[in-house]
Amino acid sequence: MAKVLVLCEYASLNGGERSLLTVLQHGLADHARIQVACPRHGPLAETLVRSGIAHTPLDLQAPQGARLPLAECRSRLRCLIDAVQPDLVHANSLAMSRLVGPVIAERSLPGLGHLRDILRINRRVVDDLNHHARLIAVSQATRQWYVDLGVDPQRLHVVHNGVDLKRFCPRPATGYLHRLWNLPPATKLIGTVGQIGMRKGLDLLLDAAIEVVRREPAVCFLIVGQRYSQKAEALEYQARLLERASHPELQRRVRLLGLRDDIAELMNELTLLVHPARQEPLGRVLLEAAASGVPIVATCVGGTPEILDHDRSARLVPPDDGQALANTMLGLLADPASRQRLAQSARQQAETRFDANTAARALADQYHFVIG
Repeated sequence: MAKVLVLCEYASLNGGERSLLTVLQHGLADHARIQVACPRHGPLAETLVRSGIAHTPLDLQAPQGARLPLAECRSRLRCLIDAVQPDLVHANSLAMSRLVGPVIAERSLPGLGHLRDILRINRRVVDDLNHHARLIAVSQATRQWYVDLGVDPQRLHVVHNGVDLKRFCPRPATGYLHRLWNLPPATKLIGTVGQIGMRKGLDLLLDAAIEVVRREPAVCFLIVGQRYSQKAEALEYQARLLERASHPELQRRVRLLGLRDDIAELMNELTLLVHPARQEPLGRVLLEAAASGVPIVATCVGGTPEILDHDRSARLVPPDDGQALANTMLGLLADPASRQRLAQSARQQAETRFDANTAARALADQYHFVIG
């Protein structure tokens, strides 16, 4: 059985890391000997230990949090690869794919880069990516983005993420969040899950929320996630969100929950899952909401239309259109039959197209092809 070294740059558990863990826990390890390299401390390493997945330390950040210089990162990657002696290197992100590309080329080692973001890249990054034998895009929209930027289309293939259909499944609401916050039982919960950043469109959601509470006061908005970027623009964006959330009409109707480890349970308490992203390669939270049978309102961007069909498994609205977002939320809040129909169709779509076991087999097929 081939040995695959999976490279993860960050210690956190965001969409890319959770997607990797999902396929590891649903059969990928049956097809290859997997060893994950990641920062020695943090949620990812802790989860790997609990899951019994082999891992080794890989620290590419200075103590203050900034990434080490490019040459130092590649030096550490060379040492790691020489120590592990893998048959294949799987870089689990765009940044890691770029970092390790020239290293595997030096060693004539096959590589597979996972492109989980839609970001602008320059010619040098394109050249680094093209050192991989294959590049996996999480959606057709992501693949086309990188083809347009000059990445070799023959190397680019699409493998959708998968979701654990047993962990995320339709269940009756228990009301535990209502009890926790002393909310009236009739209060409808509208949730959004994701990193706090401009691309996720949370400012748009809060602007729409003001319109919603004016016409439907028995509503509470839940924002799950945190900010990771330390850039000034990210700090300013979060400050603006906090200011918006303190608007007189939103006081006690918006709760910023930070990171949560009960997302699967929280999903079943929601009346709506809203995803107002300005850009989305393939939203993991959309797969989780669909599998949970939660009615979804999302912006029609990136890979989202590959997951959800408008007015069949979700309501899709244009990006940066707060009025359309507010009107769509209000329409569904007033229409339980449509919410049920959307939720049932979304669950069916998750079962037929996005099962984690299917995703694990698809990624294993890519491993086998590259190793040959």
